[in-house]
Amino acid sequence: MKIGFVGLGSMGSAMAPHLLKAGEPLLVHNRTKSKADALVADGARFAETPGEAASGEVVITMLADDAAVEDAVFGEGGILKALPKGATHISMSTISVALAKRLAAAHAEAGQEFVSAPVFGRPDAAAAGKLFIVAAGPAEVLDLCQSIFETLGQRTFFVGEEAFKANLIKLSGNFLIASTIESFAEAFALVEKAGIDRHAFLELLTETLFTAPIHKTYGGLIADERYEPAGFAARLGHKDMALTLEAAKDLKVPMGFANHIAERYLTLMAAGEGDIDWSGLGRLAKSDAGDDAPLAPKK
Repeated sequence: MKIGFVGLGSMGSAMAPHLLKAGEPLLVHNRTKSKADALVADGARFAETPGEAASGEVVITMLADDAAVEDAVFGEGGILKALPKGATHISMSTISVALAKRLAAAHAEAGQEFVSAPVFGRPDAAAAGKLFIVAAGPAEVLDLCQSIFETLGQRTFFVGEEAFKANLIKLSGNFLIASTIESFAEAFALVEKAGIDRHAFLELLTETLFTAPIHKTYGGLIADERYEPAGFAARLGHKDMALTLEAAKDLKVPMGFANHIAERYLTLMAAGEGDIDWSGLGRLAKSDAGDDAPLAPKK
């Protein structure tokens, strides 16, 4: 199966090598061409445009936001005009529900297939092939994509034939992750101000009530104050909370805590901290608690 892969950021660059190792002919595209050098050295072919990457049976997009996906699909040299009839676009980005619906309609009109398959997992999980994939689209197309999902992740959850539902689930999941981060951030700031060792607190939490990987991962980042380099940037956390609230508004579902978290991420961004890890809410909570250090460390 000839596959195109568009988007070689921290996630895409960790995912695409698995397709090469599986022996799939691979076309890769990224706006910064040098990010494809390692893949090309291993046998991939560089595509000068997203459309050129979409010349096979499947093209995968793994891009940062709606604007990047829209440009790759609808822009000049884009995927929509180049993808052969009957071929499939798999969007693995975290995008809005509205864009997922637009993509599904545009591809259907062009005689192409569209699948939403966003992922849960940080770059280290992507590199290990341990992502969890949430996939939605026509059943027969999902069946054809199964081998790709098995190559990239440890388990795929099929959530229906309407592609946008996978995106809504992904946004809801990211809201829950961000809620956990904010809760941990505030709790760590509280106990640390009382002189309690943050690592001892983390051990107690993760060995008793909060034993899930998410608690250990993000609790560890907050305890270590290890916010750089970002596995997932705070500005992207803000983007996802905004998309969650957009979907909630359309469905008339009040989400007060999502609005609060969006404001917390906006505060980080206003302080010049948009590119630290989204667990950097821990730094914000510590600053709010009266820490003498400035929110944005001096360069």
